[in-house]
Amino acid sequence: MAKLRRNHASQGTPASGGTIAKVGIFGAIVAGLVWLFTSFGGTPLDPEPEPERIDYAGEAYFAPAGTSGQRIDHRGFSLSYDEEWEQAEWVAYLLERQNLKREWTDRPQNFRPDPAVRTGSATDNDYRGSGYDRGHLAPFADFAYDASLADETFLLSNISPQARQFNQGVWRELEELTRDWANRFERLYVVTGPVMTQDPKGTIGRENRVAIPAAYYKVLLDLEGPEQKGIGFIIPNAISFDPLTKYAMSIDDVEAATGIDFFPDLLPKDQESTLEASGNPDLWPFSKKKYDTRINDWNNVQN
Repeated sequence: MAKLRRNHASQGTPASGGTIAKVGIFGAIVAGLVWLFTSFGGTPLDPEPEPERIDYAGEAYFAPAGTSGQRIDHRGFSLSYDEEWEQAEWVAYLLERQNLKREWTDRPQNFRPDPAVRTGSATDNDYRGSGYDRGHLAPFADFAYDASLADETFLLSNISPQARQFNQGVWRELEELTRDWANRFERLYVVTGPVMTQDPKGTIGRENRVAIPAAYYKVLLDLEGPEQKGIGFIIPNAISFDPLTKYAMSIDDVEAATGIDFFPDLLPKDQESTLEASGNPDLWPFSKKKYDTRINDWNNVQN
């Protein structure tokens, strides 16, 4: 409740006894109303809480909803960390053409626990010798223009156990295409993570027992003109010989499969409904060359 402001008496003249009495009576009435309201199950009239926002690089947008993990905001991306699975439920960030055109920094190999995770994140020992790749959710290459931001992507809160031929095959193709689309459309809102509504394929690591997701999702939203659009993907955590268009779907479809509301407060509801209901792959140029490279080269990586 806003505090009452008392008017100062003009020219230093003390307030009259009548004015004091009125203020006292008014204060008693207010106190009585607050007592009645709280006594009968009410709560003080606090303002509605603001939806959580992701802030970085001078931009802000509202965070996904429907998950219960610990929200962590790094400089380049935000995530929700799920302790049971020992990885992020979602990782969200903006991908912009102006940054992708900048010179790349050297790629670090600095996989390490995330000190921001209150319960303790997975460790590098969980992945060592597991047969699974340390798969980035927010890729290094999306932040390679800034050494500090790129280094953040090696925090193990941003890493998930991915089958080698998935990580270096179909998932790599989708990540590269996502950067191509950001270059073409200027900026994309990106959210990605494991599908936690499906039972994991097992676990790795004796210490933390990191869940091995059966599939991963990625949703992309383009709000730049002239043609706003959205698209989503769910891809099994395994080698794939199918074109990426097979896995393309609407954002609504991904929300239904994951239980996550990806852009709950970013857009007016009617606009959100329209963009999330359509996942037309014809609006997103796919690359036959990348697909052929995946089939002929990337899929041949040895486990």
